[in-house]
Amino acid sequence: MAVKRSEELMKQLEQEIITGKLVPGEKLDEKTLTERFNVSRTPVREALHKLGSIGLVEILPRRGAAVRKVGLKELIEMFEVMAELEGLCGSLAAQRMSDEELKQLRLCHLDAVPCVKAGEFDAYYDVNVRFHECIYRGSHNNFLAEQTKNLRNRVAPYRRIQLRTPNRLQTSFAEHEAILESIEKRDAATTSELLKAHVTVQQGSFNNFISSLPMDLLNDNS
Repeated sequence: MAVKRSEELMKQLEQEIITGKLVPGEKLDEKTLTERFNVSRTPVREALHKLGSIGLVEILPRRGAAVRKVGLKELIEMFEVMAELEGLCGSLAAQRMSDEELKQLRLCHLDAVPCVKAGEFDAYYDVNVRFHECIYRGSHNNFLAEQTKNLRNRVAPYRRIQLRTPNRLQTSFAEHEAILESIEKRDAATTSELLKAHVTVQQGSFNNFISSLPMDLLNDNS
């Protein structure tokens, strides 16, 4: 039962980190968590250690646990790898997605329209996640999809902020449209390049994103 409870706690805390409810650097006090979830310290500790093993939580001796910060260099490196993984997912999806999967991807893309018009960043981010996960699944490579999703989750607190840079919602939506059209044309090479550019660290939008990050979200030691 304790193992099952620790898994439930892990999933809930992971979701709160991914959605920005818990921000990088925020302390995760065991006592507070036991009281909040009405459990003993054992499942809380197990959940925190599991989150530590996937890079979302940092556990320091005598200082306890906190949502893990990343350094600027590490963040850039993760975005570089993310671009390559997204590109590979897109290339395979363009070759392997069924007509029904393409239809669902188009519908998901259209769900973002009211979010863009209203400037609803958080709602757009949720649709954005669904759009990309449709492509991951469309690759029909479960290992690749899982690895891409795991890395996406690690950079999620920072990617949410990226959407708040000027005109990023509109630009992101236009990029999604181009990606979708390329997949519909079964153009694997173009789809890969479009997805890489969508998250690449070379674009000016990424530089603007970095400059917009609150410095307390970054780890100064890396």
